[in-house]
Amino acid sequence: MKTDWIRKGIGLILLVSLFALPWLTPFQIYLSIPNQIKTFEGLHDISLPTLGNSIELQAENEQTVQHATDIIPFSFAESGEQEVVYTFSDIPVKKVDISVYEDIRIVPGGQSIGINLHTQGGVLVVGHHLVSTEEGDLSPGEKAEIKVGDSIVSINNQPIKEMEQVAPPLVKEAGENKKDLDVEIKRGNKTIQTSLTPQYDTDDQEFQIGLYIRDTAAGIGTMTFYEPNSKKYGALGHIISDMDTRKPVEINDGTIVKSKVTEIQKGGENGVPGEKRANFDVNESELGNITKNTPFGIFGTLNGKVEKSKWNEPMPIALPNQVKEGPAKILTVIDGEKVEAFDVEIVNTVAQESPATKGLILKIVDDRLLEATGGIVQGMSGSPIIQDGKVIGAVTHVFVNDPTSGYGGVHIEWMLNEAGIDIYKEDKKAS
Repeated sequence: MKTDWIRKGIGLILLVSLFALPWLTPFQIYLSIPNQIKTFEGLHDISLPTLGNSIELQAENEQTVQHATDIIPFSFAESGEQEVVYTFSDIPVKKVDISVYEDIRIVPGGQSIGINLHTQGGVLVVGHHLVSTEEGDLSPGEKAEIKVGDSIVSINNQPIKEMEQVAPPLVKEAGENKKDLDVEIKRGNKTIQTSLTPQYDTDDQEFQIGLYIRDTAAGIGTMTFYEPNSKKYGALGHIISDMDTRKPVEINDGTIVKSKVTEIQKGGENGVPGEKRANFDVNESELGNITKNTPFGIFGTLNGKVEKSKWNEPMPIALPNQVKEGPAKILTVIDGEKVEAFDVEIVNTVAQESPATKGLILKIVDDRLLEATGGIVQGMSGSPIIQDGKVIGAVTHVFVNDPTSGYGGVHIEWMLNEAGIDIYKEDKKAS
């Protein structure tokens, strides 16, 4: 009987300990120690929590830090895999693997750019319209079950790439001969065949198909960075979606050109976000091509010179685990083509280990920018964020109910990945 009570007592103590353990500060600190950290060659401040005065930190290069503090400066002369170990009386307590990469530098942007995209695989259906016929008003395109967001990829087995190919002669001929148009459409990952019958519009006195279509999308944004050797660039920080369908634009090709900010509509009025207004000519000398439109922005290669600024020098980057809450700056244009720096505050950062959007939240604290824009406005997307002399990310989205705040949106590491810039030197390792 006494043995049973002892067992029950020990079991109760273990159960209470099990439930209490997660609430104990030392255990919480232990769990907060990362298993892996990414950094670059040279002297960098690596943030590691302390586990008490009796715990030491030992690096592979025999650097020892007695009584670990919150910020531990380690110097890594060469790239490769390293490790730091928490020890108690020479007994390992916790190991942190550290991936050390070769130093990489990019040129921060901030320039306003005009963006012109050509849709991939046909022309985009952005709406229906009614045709006035003798039998009443109807939309032939809607009757053929062609939906907004569909792409018309061929008509009568002829590939369609431009709006001009869906020309009045083609529609007129089918209408006059009372023949259907054999239309192939792309809807998501599906390819659908349908028949479209042009109808004679008694008001406009011509045959029509009752569809609004578009083969290009245009707008403005901000250059985030370019890599000086490869000339690969990234901009915008978020995907471009069609303004009518709200669906991502699948691009065939595109270009970016210089843009001049002419006016700013301040944000914060009636919950409506503000916007930059700018002039650009899609036919003028292009700055570069557009090869990708992704959740992390648009990407391509420069073939022209971007407008110079005082920040137009190669600058190191910070990985997500190196970004901290506190002061920072954004580079953007609010008048003409002049890139300027404005004060912001990083109010939240997520040390993401894999590509994801919305990794930062920032707040505008610069009085001059607040006076000019009211906060973050449309067209500011892509503005690079600088902290402690490093590029850390890009402005992307705005909180409509608080235009002074916004998502810094995307850490620079993920934009570099999308641009095809190998910061990990995987190609070198493979060879």
